[in-house]
This record gives sequence, C-alpha cells and structure tokens, in this order.
Amino acid sequence: MTLEFTASEMMSVTAARALTNDMTCFVGIGLPSEAANLARLTHAPEVTLIYESGTLQTKPEILPLSIGDGELCESALTTVSVPEMFRYWLQGGHVSVGFLGTAQIDRYANLNTTLIGDYRHPKVRLPGGGGAPEIATNAHEVFITVKHSKRTFVEAVDFITTVGFGRDGKARDDVPHIGRGPTVVITDLCILKPDPTSKELVVTSLHPNVSREAVIEATGWEIRFADSLETTPSPSAHELDVLRRLKARTQAHHAGQS
Repeated sequence: MTLEFTASEMMSVTAARALTNDMTCFVGIGLPSEAANLARLTHAPEVTLIYESGTLQTKPEILPLSIGDGELCESALTTVSVPEMFRYWLQGGHVSVGFLGTAQIDRYANLNTTLIGDYRHPKVRLPGGGGAPEIATNAHEVFITVKHSKRTFVEAVDFITTVGFGRDGKARDDVPHIGRGPTVVITDLCILKPDPTSKELVVTSLHPNVSREAVIEATGWEIRFADSLETTPSPSAHELDVLRRLKARTQAHHAGQS
C-alpha cells in the first residue's frame, strides 16, 4: 500500500532524521521543534533537547507555542537560568546542533528574522534574532528547516540576523572558536547543503515527486544541483503516525480540549 503524506510531513520527517541519539540539540520554536520532538519520539529517544528558556533534556508531550511554554519546564530534567544556558552550555561548546527556522535565507545560508525591506523603513518587522545568532556562532553545526518559496529563498537577505557564511561565503574562514555553521537545509521540496569550497547552497536530494523545475521556480537565485542528485526516502507509516498524533495532541491542548 502506498502511503500518502503532505509536503510539510515530508519536511518534518526528513528534518527529524537528521538528529541522532548522541546529539545535544538547541531547538528553535516552530518547525525545528516539531522535527526535534519527532526524532525524540521515534528513532532518537536519547537525544538531548534544550530550549532557550533554560530547559534541559526536555520531553514535551505537546509542541510549545514559545520558549516560555510551561510544558517545556514541566517535562525537563532541570531548568537553568538563561545566562547559564548561553554562557556554559552554548558558549562552553556543549551544544552539538542548533536547529533553526527563518523568514528569509540566501544562497550562503544567512538567515533573516529581523525585517523585510529597507532597515529604516521596513515593510514588515519580524520577531528578531532571539538566541539564533549565538546558536549559529557557538553550536558545533546548524540545521535549518523552512518551507521553500521565492519569498523565503532570496538572492540576498534584507538583513543578516544570523550569519551563515556571510555575503561572500567567507565569513567563517579563519575565525577561531566558532562552529561549522549551517551543514544542511531541509525544506518541503528538497535537501540543500553548502558547497565545500564556495559555501553556496546546493540541492543534494529531491523529495519524492518533486522536480528540479519546482525547486528552480521556488528559489530566488540560480540554484545549483549536485551531480549525483539523490531522492529523499519517503516517511514510514510509524513516522507519520507519531507525527500526526503529536500534532493532534498539540492542537487539542492549545484549543483547550485537553
């Protein structure tokens, strides 16, 4: 029997698979949180999830609305102060992966969550960086998950909130005490990874039933494809079941039905 799944489900399952049991993951709210908790509930039950509010080894039954959601503290092994979270855990080199989302991303994996348009007269003001700039600087590596569209995948972000590899791909070159930066970008269409030399994002895997043309149409620059382009494995029945149950519990809880 052929399993049916949405592009969003494909994205979350693929992003979840990027995490492993031995990782300590600093989790962003939204799509990263969905993927990280799906990993914890499926193939990586020992993954350590931490959130910006100071919760360590968090195991929420529902997805939090924000870092201040009580579910995070209630389900955590312990909660530390925010200064300790950043100074000891993050800056101390104890975070293996930062898992982030974004409003805009460009060819060098720079992220914008500050504003759209001109800095002095923006069209839209966004929530800001939060802890993302520090996460991208100090985590050993960064995973990014975001929906794929020309509004999001732009030639150059309007404002660099969180540095990927800078405007020229060289921002991390010869900089001591800094992480590797973004190592994978997972969207609802494909998987992208930075070119080892130029650091420009390159499509390495297309999701099932997604064409090159669809990715080209959804990207704001002349996107490159790997020579050995792969097809991303489809979600399993178990992964889909766990994800759907998680989202159903979350929806019911936030609607006051649980």
